[in-house]
Amino acid sequence: MPTGTMKAIRVHEFGGPEVLRDDEVPIPEPGPGEVLVRVRAVGINPPDWYVREGMRNIPPDKRPTLTLPAILGTDVSGVVEAVAPDVRGFAVGDEVFGLLRFPSLEGSAYAEYVAAPAAHLARKPAHVDHVHAAGVPMAGLTAWQFLIELGHDHPSPFQAARHRPLPLNTGTTVLINGAAGGVGHFALQLAKWKGARVVAVASGGHESFLRELGADEFIDYTKNRPEDVVRDVDLVLDAVGGRGGGRLLRTLKHGGAVYPVFPGDYDAEEAAKLDATVSATQVRSNGPQLAELGRLLDAGTLRVGIDSTFPLARARSAHERAARGHIRGKIVLTVE
Repeated sequence: MPTGTMKAIRVHEFGGPEVLRDDEVPIPEPGPGEVLVRVRAVGINPPDWYVREGMRNIPPDKRPTLTLPAILGTDVSGVVEAVAPDVRGFAVGDEVFGLLRFPSLEGSAYAEYVAAPAAHLARKPAHVDHVHAAGVPMAGLTAWQFLIELGHDHPSPFQAARHRPLPLNTGTTVLINGAAGGVGHFALQLAKWKGARVVAVASGGHESFLRELGADEFIDYTKNRPEDVVRDVDLVLDAVGGRGGGRLLRTLKHGGAVYPVFPGDYDAEEAAKLDATVSATQVRSNGPQLAELGRLLDAGTLRVGIDSTFPLARARSAHERAARGHIRGKIVLTVE
């Protein structure tokens, strides 16, 4: 097993992208149930910059305790370098990818090595490189757990009731708001895999990308409001959220559903008049579900959109890119 030190991106104080620091730290040792992964690529996600900023978007009484300095990141693709004695199913040299320790904030993925729970990993799809594999875990599992199978019994911080995905088939119409982003572009493809008709909402520059992924209808939100041009949708997956989310209720048929990936403003009275379900969950690490996504990737049923890549040492530039928005697919850090 490697010993010594490694490069890692840490935050020593909360703030903007400028607080990301390229540090030299000890290589971790895998504990019980863990493997040591030599990281080849890291996918970046909104929780990364939420943590970097000190979770300012979370009410103070609900913020998790954040210990500094901290290594950011949850999404990795890499090669197994060492295996704890109690781990079965993985061996040194295996190529793996995973969402690590989420929803805790201790993934520590922005590094050359990471100690990873074996239960959070799956074999990397053979026909997908590390960059594309690293773009899958959080976004792909979010789309899977919202649309296909929740896969756990943990209570949600967003609602008392358990999230139950609506069965998707050839008679279902799904509108995806924010379809070009990480979660959105996976949700589009999973809905199409199940046979649903998909209406994709994004800015005009993403139309050809989303049509190639299978979108049946495209709405450029800079020109048309979805609620003005679409009716009788069975399900809205809102990967944008925010104060304007409630207007999407007007696209639903009676008895339809809205799944907000990010908190949105949905009027309870308006939802009740439509007998509409508004339901959310929080993505959780899940190796078996990731293996299912891996099989779809290997079969070519799913594709990973890569917005841009940056070397690990330029994590600050990657976060600056994320802050500019209008992301197509995923931003990934590469580790040499």
